[in-house]
Formats: sequence, structure tokens, C-alpha cells
Amino acid sequence: MPPCGDWQQDTVTDVVITLGACVRAHEGFVLGTNEAGMYLAGSARAADAAIWRRADTGAHRGDLRRVPPVLAVEVAGDDDDEPALHEKAEWYLDHGVTLVWLVLPAPRAVVVVTSAGPVRLARGERLPEHPELPGLAPSVAELFHQIR
Repeated sequence: MPPCGDWQQDTVTDVVITLGACVRAHEGFVLGTNEAGMYLAGSARAADAAIWRRADTGAHRGDLRRVPPVLAVEVAGDDDDEPALHEKAEWYLDHGVTLVWLVLPAPRAVVVVTSAGPVRLARGERLPEHPELPGLAPSVAELFHQIR
């Protein structure tokens, strides 16, 4: 993968800060970033960020995680158009991920994707709290703090 540009890297940072605060407050979860690797049903994927249930991950092995995260986050970059990100979201859902956030820096929008379908949220709105991730309901603006 080529290096990411300023919009993507700054947005990934804001996402990780937000998710990190949630994970620190709820020790039953583990946050992965830096192309958080997972190997699910014979396929490898790397999310910009992901949250797993600590009880599901087992001991550290120095390898890709073999269980689906509760949340996978993809932040759009220069080479990611929105339809391609929706394809990634469908892959995650098909492989057991409960919730996917597609974070879109240019329009400052987030698409929350679940098995019920996608919901697009804009600045001034808040992401809905999911029952499997208590307390995680950031504002859209919080995920774009650095690129106001």
C-alpha cells in the first residue's frame, strides 16, 4: 500500500484517539490499528482500526487475529472511492464483523454499516451507540477533529 495522505492519516489518528478512549474505559475490549490484521475464513484483511472483545482474541501470538472484530473502521484515502469501501464493508459483515464505519474525510461524513444496511451521518450528528460497544457514540465532528 502506498503511504496515505494528510486527510487520511489525520482522520485515522482522530478515529484511534476516539476508539482508544472507549477501550481504556471498557477493559473487555482490544483496539487494533496500523492496518489491524485479521484472517477470516481463509482471507486476510487489514482495517484502519478495529475493536475485538478481549475474551475472543486469546493470547498474543504475533500473528493475524483469527476472530472477527466487533467493529472494523475504514478511512477513505486517495485510492478509495465510496463504492469500494462499501464492498469492503460487505466483506467484513459476510465474515462475522458486527459493525463497520466508513469514514469519509472529504465530505466529513461517516457511513455506519450493519446487517440492517448503511446509515450515512454528517457533521452535527452523532454515531448511534451499538449494544455490543457500550459508551461508543462519538460525534461525526470528533472523527475529523484535525481536518476541520
